[in-house]
Amino acid sequence: MVDVALIAADEVRARRIGPRFSRPGALTTGFVLLALIAAAVVLGPWLSPYAYDEQSLALLGEPRAPSLAHWLGTDELGRDVLTRLLYGGRISLAVGLAGAAVATGIGTVFGALSGYFGGWVDQVLMRFTDVMLSVPALPLVLVVAGLIRPSPVLLILLIAALIWTSAARLVRAHVRSIRTADYIAAARTLGAGPARIIVRHVLPNAVGAIAVSATIAVGGAIMLESALSFLGFGIQPPMPTWGNLLNQAAPWLVSAPWMSIPPGVMIFLTMIAVNVLGEGLRARRNG
Repeated sequence: MVDVALIAADEVRARRIGPRFSRPGALTTGFVLLALIAAAVVLGPWLSPYAYDEQSLALLGEPRAPSLAHWLGTDELGRDVLTRLLYGGRISLAVGLAGAAVATGIGTVFGALSGYFGGWVDQVLMRFTDVMLSVPALPLVLVVAGLIRPSPVLLILLIAALIWTSAARLVRAHVRSIRTADYIAAARTLGAGPARIIVRHVLPNAVGAIAVSATIAVGGAIMLESALSFLGFGIQPPMPTWGNLLNQAAPWLVSAPWMSIPPGVMIFLTMIAVNVLGEGLRARRNG
């Protein structure tokens, strides 16, 4: 009976937090912009009359300027730039979102355990987190990617292994602030174990911190994937990503800017969207 009362109290707190996330502003702007980008990269290749690797023999040799047939022109191999841009967005966003999801999951586990138990558990987990924070992410990824050409799955795991630390520290700070709450003490008094308390009471009340850390991780994952692909260590052509599209456009930067500007703009807009979304979530959580 008391357990039911505790759950009801958690639901009341969730209702009080909910309206903060519904106010218009940065949160709505970031969400709408990210949704538009996602819709474009998901639906665009399906609507395009060209395949991402389809070559036109008549257009081989050098990039061709935008036209009615090819809205963003073609590359030196006669492939439609717009189709490759949108298809590459699928890969970049998929790797970014998947890497962020894995990183947030790892960070949430570390942060929840460290914040709830404190003591030597906190010391061990946070010192390990500090060590990982001190490791320069991009050089390490370049070394590993140079030794083992990563598949998309391996790239996701590699990115996640390097960006989970922000989520761990953010979740830990929030869990430490709520672990002494009355409903946590009541759950302990009723005999609930640490695992049940963390899953049923701590994590649901840390959802705001987890959401903020997830948006931070998305931005970091997309930037890492783009940097790796640009340097030739990520997803390999002919499979397009925004990063390797920039790499392929580098020799034609002056003579064919329609090859380099669109992927750069898409990376920029995506980073703006996730950062604005993260700031909106942070404001609602702290408001």
